Amino acid sequence: MEPAFGTTRVGGTRRHTRLGGTRSAQLACAPRVRHNSFVQHAFGTVLWVVCGASALAAVIALFVGRKVWDEYGKSRLVLDSDAGHEEAAGSPAAGRERDVEIRELIEARNALRRRRGEPALDPELELARLTAPQIDASLREEIRDLVIARNHRRVRAGKEPLDIEAEIRREIESLSEL
Repeated sequence: MEPAFGTTRVGGTRRHTRLGGTRSAQLACAPRVRHNSFVQHAFGTVLWVVCGASALAAVIALFVGRKVWDEYGKSRLVLDSDAGHEEAAGSPAAGRERDVEIRELIEARNALRRRRGEPALDPELELARLTAPQIDASLREEIRDLVIARNHRRVRAGKEPLDIEAEIRREIESLSEL
């Protein structure tokens, strides 16, 4: 049997004492625990009502704040009209813009090279090297097969065959213009 504890006042000070007696006497002195079954049953209902009201408030806020979302991203720093002026990836204007940016990067690299005491690179030669088409052996063979097939068709049509190596170079140059 566990002893119960109580508080008694002795001479103006509180003193904790152990209560003696039987278990029923101890339970009679202990505070009563009440079960709030009504609150527990109402919790689910309150939870659903709060969630529903929050969802309704969110939908109302979405429709009321539509103007805010239409203006989102429009400011003096970023204008929609500026974003629409981007050139298509394969257009000549995009190619010129790419070349200008590459030249700027080459100039920055040359500035670093000059600070280190190294000779600067020619920007135009470096630009040509960087923008030249990268042809691997398998692509070169595929172009070669294309040129040979084209020569066979020319011979069947009664025309003279073309120089295969010159035609391969011409095809590679035409690829660099894309």
